[in-house]
Amino acid sequence: MKLTAREIAVFGMLGAVMFASKLLMEFAPNIHLLGTFIVAFTVVYRRKALYVIYTYVLLNGLFYGFAAWWIPYLYIWTVLWGAVMLLPKKMPKKIQPIVYMLVCAMHGFLFGTLYAPAQALLYGMNLKMTIAWIIAGLPWDCIHGISNFFCGILILPIISALRLAQKNMEKS
Repeated sequence: MKLTAREIAVFGMLGAVMFASKLLMEFAPNIHLLGTFIVAFTVVYRRKALYVIYTYVLLNGLFYGFAAWWIPYLYIWTVLWGAVMLLPKKMPKKIQPIVYMLVCAMHGFLFGTLYAPAQALLYGMNLKMTIAWIIAGLPWDCIHGISNFFCGILILPIISALRLAQKNMEKS
């Protein structure tokens, strides 16, 4: 995937926007726009959305430290990207909003379960301990999933804005 200088700049800025949005929402645990952005960026940029996602992941490590909590970030956001990549490109317009919102929500509901394998490996947890860890986090995953669903309302407007900006850049 060869990138133009413009794409490098745009993807870097979008990764920074993701990071800034997370910082702005720190007051509300597990409520953020990350899933919303990942779905929108994946719909618009497809494979190249990985550049944006990993810019965000790298910024997290640089600002908060490359500690054990960071390791699942290397794959956890890619799971959402992969789920969106599996959706049909030409989905009927009427169902797009609900499908995108549901995919975004599912990632939130499953976040702790997706995070668990890294926790288990890093901290030597057996299956029983891992399941207990997942269960203990379910209230936070519920908040995450519900908030991702409602934040998902913004996915189509973000997609529209990105496509409009892309069209305007191509003209210049």
